[in-house]
Amino acid sequence: MATHAELAARLLRDAAGFFRNVGAQNEELREQMNDNADVYEQIADRVEADPLGELDLQEDDGNDRG
Repeated sequence: MATHAELAARLLRDAAGFFRNVGAQNEELREQMNDNADVYEQIADRVEADPLGELDLQEDDGNDRG
């Protein structure tokens, strides 16, 4: 039986494959779709390596402070 983390990683990898397929069929979208696929694969790697790991996401409030 798969864990939630294993299933999440598999779904992320499947989504990455989807993005790559879309990019392969549309030259105009290829770079963006490959970038999306790369992010999904990176998160899949993190979920597999450290399912309970935390990621510090800084929200951009639109104010450049230096």
